[in-house]
Amino acid sequence: MKQLIVATANKGKFGEIEEILKDFPLQLSSLHDIWDPVPQIPETGNTFFENACIKADWVFSKTSIWTLADDSGLEVDALNGEPGVRSARYAGEHSDIDNNNKLLKMLSGVPPKKRSARFRCVIVIKTETNTYITAEGCCEGTIAFGSEGSGGFGYDPLFIPKGFTKTFAQIGQGEKNIISHRAKALNSLREKLHVLFEK
Repeated sequence: MKQLIVATANKGKFGEIEEILKDFPLQLSSLHDIWDPVPQIPETGNTFFENACIKADWVFSKTSIWTLADDSGLEVDALNGEPGVRSARYAGEHSDIDNNNKLLKMLSGVPPKKRSARFRCVIVIKTETNTYITAEGCCEGTIAFGSEGSGGFGYDPLFIPKGFTKTFAQIGQGEKNIISHRAKALNSLREKLHVLFEK
C-alpha cells in the first residue's frame, strides 16, 4: 500500500476522496491523522491550481509522503465568477452558513435564468519534489433561492446541478459522487493513477 496524505481537515471532502479512490492500493490519511492541532496552510494563490500546489508542496515538504491536495470553489456568473478561490472564506473566517447567507444576499433580486454557476475543482498529487499529477473537474448548475437539504457541506444546500431539481445537499452522497466537480476531477485522476500503478 502506498501512503497518501489528503491535505484537508474537511471530513466530508476526505470521505468523498476516500470513496472514489478506494480500489487503489493507497492508504489515505487526512491532516487530522498527521497533526494535532491541524496546521493552517495559507492559500495565497490566485487560482485553484496555485492553491492546490501550495497545499501539496507544504505537506510534502514536511513529510516526504505522496500528497493529494485540491482547491475547489463556486463560480457564480452574476457575480463575475465570485466567490471563486475565496469560496471557503467568502464571509470571512466564519462558517458554511455565513457563506451561504452572504451568497443569497449578493444574489437578492437576481432572477432564475441569471443564477447560473459552476463548481470547479483542481486536484494535484505531489509524488516527488518536482513531480505532480493533475486533474480538473467542473459541474454546471444554478443557485437556489434558499438552502435546501441537510447533506453535503459548503454551498451544497444552494447548488442545483444541471439536469436536477434538487440541490447537492438533497440528492445523496452516492449520486453526488458521480456528478460532482470533485468526482469528475478524481475520475480523471483515476485514469492517470491506473497508468502510474501499471508501470
